[in-house]
Amino acid sequence: MHHEDFMRRALELAQTAEEYGEVPVGAVLVLNNEIIGEGFNQVITLNDPSAHAEALAIRAAGQALGNYRLVDTTLYVTLEPCAMCAGLITHARIKTLVYGATDPRTGAAGTAIEVLNHSSMNHKVEIIGGVLAEECGDILRNFFRKRR
Repeated sequence: MHHEDFMRRALELAQTAEEYGEVPVGAVLVLNNEIIGEGFNQVITLNDPSAHAEALAIRAAGQALGNYRLVDTTLYVTLEPCAMCAGLITHARIKTLVYGATDPRTGAAGTAIEVLNHSSMNHKVEIIGGVLAEECGDILRNFFRKRR
């Protein structure tokens, strides 16, 4: 499978988030070309400010593998992660982050701030941005347009 294939699954999860009235962000965590964890935003549904798509996918993968270290994994997420999720990605030792749309307000992979590969961090993450960026951005723009 290719980056676009996994990002399409993340987009499906983002659509599920939207059906729940959540900001439409989806994430999948992959090891050896196999999805080991999935998540979509559920902060409202779960009354949990940490229930971002990335966090839920990472939690699911940790449970599936029986390990909090997710070495050699790739995280696909439809929106550039925030500082909280970037910290989580670092602590989990995720190898690669692939995201769709940039987040000019809170993106912590270098767009608004740099958390993932900050010079003080001992773990560095390969970052690939812009995969299916238009589709990933469209779902968010449409969601917020409807809410205005």
